Amino acid sequence: MSDPHGFQKFDRVDPPKRAVKDRILDWNDFYQELPEKELKNQAARCMDCGVPFCQSHTGCPVENRIPEWNELVAAGRWQEALHSLHSTNNFPEFTGKLCPAPCESACVLALDRDPVSIRNIEWSIIERGFAEKIIEPIRAKSVSGKSIAIVGSGPAGLAAAQQLVRAGHRVVVYEKSDSIGGLLRYGIPDFKMEKSVLDRRLKQLASEGVEFRTGIEIGRHITLTELREDYHAVALTIGAERPRDLSIPGRDLPGVHFAMDYLTSQNRMNAGKDADKDTENLQIHACGKRVLIIGAGDTASDCLGTVHRQECQEVHQFALMSEPDAKRSVDTPWPMWPKMLRSSHAHEEGGNRNFSISTTALVGDSNGVRAVRGLRLDTGAEFELPVDLVLIAIGFQGARANFAKNSGLALSARETIVVGNDFQTNLPGVFASGDATRGASLIVWAIAEARKMAASIDQLLTINNLSHIKEKGMTT
Repeated sequence: MSDPHGFQKFDRVDPPKRAVKDRILDWNDFYQELPEKELKNQAARCMDCGVPFCQSHTGCPVENRIPEWNELVAAGRWQEALHSLHSTNNFPEFTGKLCPAPCESACVLALDRDPVSIRNIEWSIIERGFAEKIIEPIRAKSVSGKSIAIVGSGPAGLAAAQQLVRAGHRVVVYEKSDSIGGLLRYGIPDFKMEKSVLDRRLKQLASEGVEFRTGIEIGRHITLTELREDYHAVALTIGAERPRDLSIPGRDLPGVHFAMDYLTSQNRMNAGKDADKDTENLQIHACGKRVLIIGAGDTASDCLGTVHRQECQEVHQFALMSEPDAKRSVDTPWPMWPKMLRSSHAHEEGGNRNFSISTTALVGDSNGVRAVRGLRLDTGAEFELPVDLVLIAIGFQGARANFAKNSGLALSARETIVVGNDFQTNLPGVFASGDATRGASLIVWAIAEARKMAASIDQLLTINNLSHIKEKGMTT
């Protein structure tokens, strides 16, 4: 290591955040950069731990070479650090911004002190690469003559597309929305990741040869059968967008929405987009309203940050679970992802956070919801709270694979797509990965599985016998 005693010399320093009073007035990124000297110090905290659990499968599904690029950053060898980072992760800027960093929970320093600030160092490496124009398109040296259709343009679809196009295959990405990016485009608030971060990477993919087709939904505009006839292989990276719902009285009242519909509404407004004719209640706004967010995960946090910026009157957040301890639970020992109380940037910005609450009913009329009834599970006390807007953020329960019913695609009991170890479905030549197969999960898992799926597709198209797959390929 560059300094075997760095972890003893330097304390953890996180990047500063913009002041709450300033950041809630706009939709810009709320993090600020650390000076290069401090970044080198932070990288030097990476110790000679012998077994780097941070880069193990537990700590990092893409198996980033974390100690390697920490040492390179500490030594000021940024370009080499970038090469190491890209060798395992197509989009470090996405994970650096959006991943909850299980690598840091698995850091050996986390046993008795603050872990290495891995995620921020990762983000700093990639930002420097773009700023210095080191990151350029990598074009295939030869063309295979094989074609692949990728359905879905989230992180899994984009990672698979880049891997396959660099292997020399023709890659066409289909997206049902009007813009490429999946949840990165319309599901993630701009204050967590500005869309310019996505757009610069899409520009690279297009320069490498990836073709993008928007506004095309499989099962509606084109069938899976047609894709199988037109391409040598099909990859389904459609996510797990089907939201979990509440079955309580008043659920259908006006003013009660799924969280993702709400977040999409604001992201489209930020992008200057008109209402999507296929999405009801797109223009959902919290200005001046008493808001209730039901749920305690990242999506709920995204809603919380959004209602603050929309200038809500007040906001309450209900969590069914009891309040976790402030420190790691004994049920999740190191290096596991710890069960513990987590507060996001949005909680710093305000709101009333409530645990052990069961939402029992919503009350209102044709004009909209006006109150919520709940039960405090710790005391058994019932209560009623006035609200004008309710956002349901209690997770997701599988892929929206309506086309599967007519295509013979096998689904699990959770309505995720069933695949083998090679990520191939029960339909020859049709593959799937990411949230579509494992359920709603981390962005780093989507990238990791997409890379493995792409390797399986490449092997099928270049090595194995293709007699069981149509050979015609796309001609347009």
